[in-house]
Amino acid sequence: MSDFSKLNILLEQLKNSAAQIDRTRGEHHLPLFDDTLFHCHGKLLTPCVTEAQSTLESILREQKANKLTQARAEYLTERLLAQISAIQREISTQSIRSNEPKHSSYYRKPISDLYQDLAQHQDWERRLRILVSDKENALHNAPGFHQQGAQQALLVAEQRLKRCQEAKTKIEKQITYREKHQ
Repeated sequence: MSDFSKLNILLEQLKNSAAQIDRTRGEHHLPLFDDTLFHCHGKLLTPCVTEAQSTLESILREQKANKLTQARAEYLTERLLAQISAIQREISTQSIRSNEPKHSSYYRKPISDLYQDLAQHQDWERRLRILVSDKENALHNAPGFHQQGAQQALLVAEQRLKRCQEAKTKIEKQITYREKHQ
């Protein structure tokens, strides 16, 4: 197996890890790497892995076309190895990163998004009230041997409604705070 196919396998593994981290962590508030190393100014890891893969493809393409000079080969190889080690370092320091204080922009949704969230929660609250009402009726009309199941279903619906109302109140407070402090 050539070193290039090993690098391809390594980059595929890094891409899978990066995608998993990006899904759980989301976008970082600053680019993760220096822009001399990655031109994509990545706030996510996956685009950086993709750029490293294209660096490898450049080496292979230029080598195949006999256009790879010694200086160019050294430059691209050093760049690729630096990109790979930077990505590996970032992946291996995830546990440390998760303890970093979050940037204020991480918490600041645009106020229009807060209003959309509020409208969504109001709609859910309306539907859950109807659900609770339906479950109350089902409980009152349930024969004795179905009473316990109907009671449990009502309790679950009431808990969902309560959580929805608490979330709605939290969004309302965020909106009020943001409107006062703009």
